[in-house]
Amino acid sequence: MSYRAPYPVPGVIWASLPIPALLIDAAGRIAEINPAAENFFNASMRSLKGQPVFDRLSIDAPMEEALARARANQAALFINDVDVTTGERPPIQCHIQVAPMHDNPDIVMMLISPRDIADRLGRATAVKSAAKSAIGMAEMLAHEIKNPLAGISGAAQLLSMNLSPEDREFADLIVEETRRIVKLLEQVEQFGNLRPPDRRAVNIHDALDRARRSAMVGFAAKMTIIEDYDPSLPNTFADPDQLMQVFLNLIKNAAEAAGPQGGTIRLRTFYDLSLRLRRLDGPGRPLALQVEIIDDGPGLPPEIASNIFEPFVSGRENGTGLGLALVSRIVTDHEGWVAVDSVPGRTVFRVSLPVAPRDAATEPTVK
Repeated sequence: MSYRAPYPVPGVIWASLPIPALLIDAAGRIAEINPAAENFFNASMRSLKGQPVFDRLSIDAPMEEALARARANQAALFINDVDVTTGERPPIQCHIQVAPMHDNPDIVMMLISPRDIADRLGRATAVKSAAKSAIGMAEMLAHEIKNPLAGISGAAQLLSMNLSPEDREFADLIVEETRRIVKLLEQVEQFGNLRPPDRRAVNIHDALDRARRSAMVGFAAKMTIIEDYDPSLPNTFADPDQLMQVFLNLIKNAAEAAGPQGGTIRLRTFYDLSLRLRRLDGPGRPLALQVEIIDDGPGLPPEIASNIFEPFVSGRENGTGLGLALVSRIVTDHEGWVAVDSVPGRTVFRVSLPVAPRDAATEPTVK
């Protein structure tokens, strides 16, 4: 469906608003609704247009008076914590915003924000703002801290040459811990300095195989990795090194969740046209290529599952929370989508990617 802007609302913004929005004319009839409102009403714009708004919407507040005041005063009104229902669902608590359209005084815009959505958007904005500030500060500090750490490590190594075996153990501990801190700082710098992807046609299975082989000789040595591939998948459009980094981080996350006893990781690929990622400038491209990394570990703690892709959010005691944040950032840069579904005994990370354009340059196959 194509969403135009017959009233003074930019069409791109109108279509991408995440909450239900309605334009109401001077007679109290629905003049236009956005896609989120279609979902809220469970009805199409065509079936609702021209209908009296309060025949289809019940709000526990004097809304006719609010609309009249907004038109008369040409000023916005806010009504918080009211029950709203379409008659087809139980009432839910919402925040209502009513604002006049200054280019057409007869038209009033109404925004309906269900409280759970409004609260989630507020929390997400706060979390992302704090994370962005924290990343910026950490990136700045990382460069400054690495130099003195190198001096500390070098001094400890020199001291250890003249120490007794008992005391040398403490010097070695200093060296080991400084190297661990440097590694953490390098992860922060990597997250902050991620270059734009150099995208080309890439075989997903080549990238998965590179990640699998690297993992099996390192952190996933005790894991059993099962390959469940659809060999008919077309190429995706990606930076091959960054895509391999995504899969490597997800396999590492699965291996660390299993613990020292090991476990099973299943790498699954398949084709699914049902997922489309809406873009601001149109309906968006289908994300038909699906990659799932499935483990049989204990699952994600419920309290962090919804924020697991945010920086510094980790389910492990000494985790940095940057691995999955880097995954999310790379996948987003590739116009893809990453999601997780986790219960005890089964955690599934799914990466959804677009098919490469026909004229895209091809990455040579790795033998």
